[in-house]
Amino acid sequence: MKVIFLGTPDFACNCLKAIVNSKHKVIAVVCQPDKPSGRGHKLVKPPVKILAEQLNIPVYQFQKIRKDGVDILKSLNADIMVTAAYGQILSQEVIDLCPHKIINVHGSILPKYRGASPIQYAIMNGDKQTGITIMETQSGIDTGDIMLQKNIDIGEDDTYGTLSEKLSILGGELVVDALDKIEDGLITKTPQVNNLATHTKMIKKEDEILDFNETATNLVNKVKALNPSPLAKISILGNEFKVFSLKPYNTQENALNGQIICASSKQGLVIKCKDGAVEVVEFQPQSSKRMLAKSYLNGKKIEIGTIVNA
Repeated sequence: MKVIFLGTPDFACNCLKAIVNSKHKVIAVVCQPDKPSGRGHKLVKPPVKILAEQLNIPVYQFQKIRKDGVDILKSLNADIMVTAAYGQILSQEVIDLCPHKIINVHGSILPKYRGASPIQYAIMNGDKQTGITIMETQSGIDTGDIMLQKNIDIGEDDTYGTLSEKLSILGGELVVDALDKIEDGLITKTPQVNNLATHTKMIKKEDEILDFNETATNLVNKVKALNPSPLAKISILGNEFKVFSLKPYNTQENALNGQIICASSKQGLVIKCKDGAVEVVEFQPQSSKRMLAKSYLNGKKIEIGTIVNA
């Protein structure tokens, strides 16, 4: 089948490569526009665009696909479109452009975790399993009929980055299977049970700040869910630190939640939380490089009793 692929971040790249390496032909790629990044606000290409250019596949970038993309995509005469973390809501007009319409690669076992951040929420909530759903795209957000699903374990050390990569590979395998079945007329569709649906939201800047009124487990999971991007953050005396890893710290010390109870190169940086404490293992100080907190405390002093995020 002739396929138009819609995707933008790293998660979509393995899906695109899998289709390219299958019997199906990707005739065009659609991704979000290049975005300014860094101090110089230089325009940066999305990962899917970089990959598509390497594969010599035409790339289209629409500010609003519902307004700008309909005529162009229709003219390509594709059999089907595949989306994987594309990043724009599709109108019914776009959905109906191809004979086999659109299928979506979603990073959860639907109807659990509909929405923009299913992988992050699975880690934040301490789930032991997640998976990939291939579904038929409808006008609602992740409400379409389920075609294929497969579970995967979430490892103890998995972060958003590592789990996203695993799911991306699995998504590529499943979407090719789905395309094969659709072409052969063998695909089955199962409606979602809507009253079992749970929803996720976009991760915003305020979500990145660690709240030490939470439990140690919740804090550790949140740090993993935001690693490698956008990263959890703490502020100490007005200085921001990006946090890469935490671990629970057993203590009976009576202190305020968010209060630093240890700060040395031997004991590390330990912060009181709801049910004990957490040790900041690795972080990145403002205008500096990523490092172990213990290494930072070799040359820097943080007073015990300081309140984090004050």
